[in-house]
Amino acid sequence: MTTPLTVDQLQPRLHQLTVIDVRSPGEFAGGHIPGAHNVPLDQLAQAVPALRAAAERGELAVVCASGARALNACEQLASAGVQTLLVDGGTSAWTANGGPLNRVPGQKPRWAMDRQVRLVAGSLVLAGVVVDVAVPGVRWVSAAVGGGLLFSAVSNTCAMGSLLGRLPYNRPRNSGAALDATLTALRDGGK
Repeated sequence: MTTPLTVDQLQPRLHQLTVIDVRSPGEFAGGHIPGAHNVPLDQLAQAVPALRAAAERGELAVVCASGARALNACEQLASAGVQTLLVDGGTSAWTANGGPLNRVPGQKPRWAMDRQVRLVAGSLVLAGVVVDVAVPGVRWVSAAVGGGLLFSAVSNTCAMGSLLGRLPYNRPRNSGAALDATLTALRDGGK
């Protein structure tokens, strides 16, 4: 079961909850809620045992940039029998409410995933329209991107974001080791 949690409700309970940030390691490095653990959405399945162990010790609050990926994560965890709290509005709402962000030392901040998606989608649409002048029919690439964005909005998923999250740019060199350390801490009782 997933329960919504506003950032106003999160603030005073931050020290009691285990906060799970499901954004890419690159996004997480750019700024995250203090004390949050990074478990990227595409790595969630392998993290379920550690998250279940953490949930048995106390409540889990799941967060992303705006809430869509966190909702997806909460649904996956609920189907695995793990109860969660969904941070409404994500880190965007947290910072808008004056909440501080921690940064990963030595890691270069990355663009937020929604910004990366807008860049790639806009570039593909523009390229499709411009190249169609020389190669008729290429404008259908633009139509396909528009259809993908429409589907993304209706289904509250983002295939392009999922693909971009797998790029090396969004995966710092030590992200695998960092995930292993996070899962160990969650299994062994670290907040």
